[in-house]
Amino acid sequence: MAAHRKPRQHPLTGPAARTAATLALAGAATATAFEGSGHAEPRLTPAQVKAKVDRLYQDAEVATEAYNGTKEKADDTQKSVDAMQDEAARKTGRLNSARNALGSIATAQYRTGGIAPALQLMLSSDPQRYLDDAAFQERAGDRTANAVAGVRKQLAELKRLHTSADGRLAELRDRQAELKRQKETIKSKLDSAQALLTQLTAEQRAAYEGQDGARTDAGSTGRAGRSSAPGAPAAPAGLLPAPSGRAAAAVAYAYTALGKPYVWGATGPSSFDCSGLTQAAWGAAGVSLPRTTYTQINSGARVARSALAPGDLVFFYSGISHVGLYIGGGQMIHAPHPGAPVRLAPIDQMPFAGATRPA
Repeated sequence: MAAHRKPRQHPLTGPAARTAATLALAGAATATAFEGSGHAEPRLTPAQVKAKVDRLYQDAEVATEAYNGTKEKADDTQKSVDAMQDEAARKTGRLNSARNALGSIATAQYRTGGIAPALQLMLSSDPQRYLDDAAFQERAGDRTANAVAGVRKQLAELKRLHTSADGRLAELRDRQAELKRQKETIKSKLDSAQALLTQLTAEQRAAYEGQDGARTDAGSTGRAGRSSAPGAPAAPAGLLPAPSGRAAAAVAYAYTALGKPYVWGATGPSSFDCSGLTQAAWGAAGVSLPRTTYTQINSGARVARSALAPGDLVFFYSGISHVGLYIGGGQMIHAPHPGAPVRLAPIDQMPFAGATRPA
């Protein structure tokens, strides 16, 4: 048995051993160098942090507006489904009543239909009355046939209604799944932004949140009396008047929202996202705006930047992902992003995309 054993492997000795050891040390050093360069995250400068956070907030706002649009469609679909279900319940009740009536007719016909008509005529003590009754039964038979046809029609309508409702329910489930995906996208972007902001000092973070001199009050812009809308806060000095009472009312509402928190998907009155604020402001003026930035920009007449007036909607970025309410003097009231409440800000702090004046 010993003759079949493999020869023992002897360790390297001499020059071969020294070569192997040198290669092993070099490999270890190289691996350590690559490991260090692969896993060490470079420290971002405050400017780089702010740029990345700005981008994440913009991406989150794009996702928020997509969420708002999907939510609006999902709510409409839910209302449609509820209406269809109510209609189906009413039709089912009417169908059951019609079926019960047919059952009563069928029972009566069974009880009187056991004797042939000719024999009933012969046995009748009053043949004329029998003939009159027979004519009535024939007419009753026609009404029964019509009732049967009506039941069949109701059954077909109910089937079509259930088919339509099933389709709308499937559509609703798809929209709800899309809402869930959009929520996850928004949360991911905002969590990443918050993680980046922790790299800033308290002073740097405070400066970022108050960038471009934005304020949550109108105190620094001066006061020149009140808007024409009842109960409106003081407006900045030297501003053009709102072009209409409704525009003035929208501006007045926006002033009351100053300092309230940004919450994505919120439409007030205690918190807002950007399009939720403008929708609520013009809603307070009796004008119904659609829910999202990319639909609000198609509401009302387009306005050139040089012709802006208080109450106009001002939009930003190429994807129309942000909106504010213009108040004059190059200023707007808007809901910026999480951590930054509703505030006054210059419209030139973001890429201007267009403006509209709601009717």
